[in-house]
Amino acid sequence: MSETQNEQPVQPLVEHLIELRRRLMWTVVGILVCFFGMMPFAQQLYTFIADPLMANLPKDTSMIATDVIAPFFVPVKVTLMAAFLISLPHTLYQIWAFVAPALYQNEKRLITPLVLSSVSLFFIGMAFAYFLVFPVIFKFLAGVTPVGVNMATDIDKYLSFILGMFVAFGTTFEVPIVVILLTKIGVVTTEQLKHARPYVIVGAFVIAAVITPPDVISQTLLAIPLILLYEAGIWFGRFFTPRSEQDGDIQPPVKT
Repeated sequence: MSETQNEQPVQPLVEHLIELRRRLMWTVVGILVCFFGMMPFAQQLYTFIADPLMANLPKDTSMIATDVIAPFFVPVKVTLMAAFLISLPHTLYQIWAFVAPALYQNEKRLITPLVLSSVSLFFIGMAFAYFLVFPVIFKFLAGVTPVGVNMATDIDKYLSFILGMFVAFGTTFEVPIVVILLTKIGVVTTEQLKHARPYVIVGAFVIAAVITPPDVISQTLLAIPLILLYEAGIWFGRFFTPRSEQDGDIQPPVKT
């Protein structure tokens, strides 16, 4: 009898691990299906990613490959990145299917729009970097290249650079979600966020100076959206903050 009682708590954990493994396998399958489906277009995908730099390189200048296998593996890495992004809805569904049984109904109603808005903002951040920031950065770098120096960028290092920028801008565009969550769980109020505005403005430019190349334009292109997104988070956070906290009307305890 005691052995049976000892085995009962273990079974749910085993079931959860089996379910987790199944969801992970389906996630990997989804990524691989997208990856192999796009492999015939790997060169075109890399050309699309490299276009912001190629459009600003000096005439008769091209990118180079310092590694023997880089011309093959770099387009493969780009394709894998694109496969991960395209299969992201399928990946999120697998995560949702795993955690949903443990959530209450009100938590499910909150998480669904939260996840969708987070993914959308991350994609918007990547698009902002690709279409607006990259052309400005590469035009600046091409313009400050010293005379006699051939601006020939290695394709592997270029890929590492743009991936880092994609992550930086995608993460930056998640600021409203972070602010709303902090407001929702009661860590801060909108009034406290407003009072912290000067520090956020300074911090935004410090972060931009660390992440972006050392030119004022690209730093401003990251800092300004960060500040605006913070303001958007404050505005949306009002809908998740109790009215008494928004107005600062929390009544002190009555002395007896």
